[in-house]
Amino acid sequence: MKLSSPNDPTNNPAGRMNLPLRHKLPHAVPFWVPQNAVFYITINCIPHHQNHLAHPEIANTIHASLLHYQNMGKWWIRLFVLMPDHLHGLIVFSREQAVESVVGNWKRYLATHHQIHWQVNYHETRIRDRAMLIEKRDYIRANPVRQGLVQTPDDWSYQWHDGCSRQQSPETMW
Repeated sequence: MKLSSPNDPTNNPAGRMNLPLRHKLPHAVPFWVPQNAVFYITINCIPHHQNHLAHPEIANTIHASLLHYQNMGKWWIRLFVLMPDHLHGLIVFSREQAVESVVGNWKRYLATHHQIHWQVNYHETRIRDRAMLIEKRDYIRANPVRQGLVQTPDDWSYQWHDGCSRQQSPETMW
């Protein structure tokens, strides 16, 4: 008797490899995480390498939705930067609702009402100390410079610090 591998093309009538299923990332915040913990998040648009977000009208819509969620107490935006095909944020989430639910509902609203096509899921990391916070802040702010979109981080229009426009310097707030 011949044992077949899961990747054996004869195992699949269409001749495709049977690849393992990708598991969903856990986004539940453990009980021991302190109140007001900051999270670094990245959310991508699809298809990649197209300008979905860096348009004044879309950016204004996203900013309004960020402030709306902030006014509802779902999160507090420390830093938020839109790139053409993804976004980065440093966000404090309310303990009243799951991070996954808040982010998912926000993405769903923008997808439904403003036709922004998001990649399934998102990436999130809890900031553990001040050094990591500064490292992520600097990484996020330098992203438009690394992409060749502007000369300095302050030249990029699609960023907000503590819910305010880019004119407020992030270095004085942290």
